[in-house]
Amino acid sequence: MLGLEDVDAANILINVVVAAVFCLVGIILGKNAKSKPAKAKSKNRCVEIYVGNLSYNVREGDLRKIFKKYGAVQNVRIITNLQNGKSKGFGFVEMPNRGEAQRAIENLDDKDIKGRKLVVNEAKSKAR
Repeated sequence: MLGLEDVDAANILINVVVAAVFCLVGIILGKNAKSKPAKAKSKNRCVEIYVGNLSYNVREGDLRKIFKKYGAVQNVRIITNLQNGKSKGFGFVEMPNRGEAQRAIENLDDKDIKGRKLVVNEAKSKAR
């Protein structure tokens, strides 16, 4: 028959093993969650530019053409109403070169396009 000391020793051993397993799982999950995505974002990160007060007649192709005068354009999207697909009057332009993006912002902010003065600045962070 097992004595009280044997049961206590077994419980201690079980608790140590369980704690070690939780520690290892935490280390493994922590490394996977933090590793490559954060580094990948910082290397090839485009400058995201907010473009507001757009005329409802401006299309993504128009916006791309306007910004292409200042440099390479990676992506353009005009935000639309989900129900009817009409423009909400603002959008975003992504440019891979910070200098070109800054020049576009400086030259296009407050510029009249199709009867509306644009509001152009670097987009705020997506972190919520």
